[in-house]
This record gives sequence, structure tokens and C-alpha cells, in this order.
Amino acid sequence: MATDTAITNEPNKPNGSNDPNESHGSNKLDQPYERGMVDAAEANVAEKVKTVTDARCGLREHQIAMLRLLIEFNRVCNIIGTPYLLFAGTLLGAVRHGGFIPWDDDVDVIMLRRDYNRFLSLAGAKLDCENFYIQKEFSEHWPMFFSKLRLNGTTCLEKYHPRDEKTHRGVYLDIFPCDNASDSEFVRKLQLLSSKIVIAKGLYKRGYETYSLRKLLFMRVCSILPLKPFLKLCKLEGADGTSYVHSFLGGSKRFERSVYPRKLFESSISIEFEGYSFPISTGWDELLTILYGDYMRIPSEEERKYKEHALLVDLHRSYEEYEHYLDEMVFDVPTKSIR
Repeated sequence: MATDTAITNEPNKPNGSNDPNESHGSNKLDQPYERGMVDAAEANVAEKVKTVTDARCGLREHQIAMLRLLIEFNRVCNIIGTPYLLFAGTLLGAVRHGGFIPWDDDVDVIMLRRDYNRFLSLAGAKLDCENFYIQKEFSEHWPMFFSKLRLNGTTCLEKYHPRDEKTHRGVYLDIFPCDNASDSEFVRKLQLLSSKIVIAKGLYKRGYETYSLRKLLFMRVCSILPLKPFLKLCKLEGADGTSYVHSFLGGSKRFERSVYPRKLFESSISIEFEGYSFPISTGWDELLTILYGDYMRIPSEEERKYKEHALLVDLHRSYEEYEHYLDEMVFDVPTKSIR
């Protein structure tokens, strides 16, 4: 991927500090916060977990922790030479807000499959492994179809009950692969269907919360299907000369918002995000329009609830200290994609 502006890691922060650990506003870093919960007494967890209900302040501290992850990811990518782009809500936040979307609680990057594979192969040797952990796709305790960079010593419990108690559940950054899309629209539709089977298998094995009986049945059926043929069709490896790429394994669920001209992922420019410089597509306007349509429209308060991934975040205690809490988790609104 070509770039016309060098990525920098150490520009001055707007508040005069380069330390992503420095909080904005009052310091709540030693306390957890909850989002999307029903009444704590009704859920019978009030005595089990000390919580902070000021989600606005807690969310900002969460975002600063995610910025640490993005800075470390950027540092490692620069060392090993793997291009990437800010993606989805993180790209939108960079363009529309100059940083995180104020109500966003995750961070997304995307890489062409060859760069994604290279990152997973080489990053471990350059990573600050004391503080960070790479959660690789289809690994022993992570059956999902994309990867994450996790922050050790933290907790980020999401809106599902995990089937594997050994899954790392620290604060995270999502790393999505971008795969070759066929020049045939019919084959692209088959790729989309294959991706839905791959996704359903991963979600079923990881654990997933939904009120939809249709989704539950689909996941159950897909759980018995083989993974390899569907994943192979989805990746379409070796077809690097096609005109399109797709993000069926990350990003929007809709076909028309998940297929992009390849050129949008072949060059980048730098943009300021929370006072640091990170790469985005040179065709960022076209990409955002594909993803969101009128991307400058601000969603309603009600729509924002569905964007909340985190149920409980604690930046000073490891997820391992919350094992007792998992069975008691109760939430009123499952996560779905909305920005």
C-alpha cells in the first residue's frame, strides 16, 4: 500500500501530553463502569461488583485505553512493514470528530489479507508482550474470524456469555482482514453467503446473545458445517488482480456496504486522531459513503444504544478477577452495528 504522508507516533497531544494513559477529566481509572445494564439490584450483582455509573466519564477513560492499543498497533506495523487503515467507526470518528465518536466503545483497523497474515506471523516478536496480547483468529481460545489486540491487566466484558472461560477479555482493538472479491457479482454473493456461515460458526462457538430465533437456528445449523470450504471461498486467495475487495468478515452486514473498489485500499494518507497521526484511505470520502451513506448525520440517542459493545470495563483489574460475574451478567439491549 502506498502512502504519501509518513505515519508519526509522537505528536503533541492537544492537552500538552503524549501519554495515552493520562486521563481527561476526573480520574476513574481504578474503578469499573457499566453500560446497558438493567437495575443492579434486580440483577443481584450490586454486592458482587463495585461499579461506577457515570458512563460518560468512564467511556472516555476506556477510549484513552483503546488509544494505547492503536498506538502500539501502529508502532508494530511500522516496524514490520505491514500497511493498515483506520476503518468503520474509527475512520468515521477521525473524519467527523477528529477522534473517537463520543459514544463509541471500540476501535477498528483493516488490512489486506496478505498484510493481515504477515502481521499475525511477525508482530509477536516486536510487540510489548508485557502489556499487550494478540488474540489471533481461529486460535485455541478465540474461534472468531478476525483478530484482536488486547490490553493485559484490564477487563472488557461484552454483551454475551462466553463459552470458553480462558478467552482473554481485556480492552481490545479489532483487526479485520480485507479479502479479494470476485469480479462476478454472482460469485460475490456466494462469498457473502460463505462469510455468513463462517461468522455464524464463530459466534456460536464463542457465545452470542440475540432475541432472534431465526439467528439462533442459523447458528446451530452452521455449527455442524465444515469451516474450510466456506472460508476458502470467502478469502479467494490468489485473486489479487480483481477490481474489488470485501470486508464480509468485518464491518457492515450488508452486501452493498461491504464491497469496495480495490483502489480504496491501495494507498493512504495520514489523519489526526486524538492528537496522533494514523493512516486512512486516500479515498476516505468514497469509502465512508459506501459504509454509511450520509456519514455526517448524527444518529439519535436511541440508535446509539445499539452501538454499545462493552457491558463492564475495568482498566485496573484483570478480566480473570471477574469470573464470578459472568453468570450474573444481565443486559437489556444486545449489540448490533449502528454508528
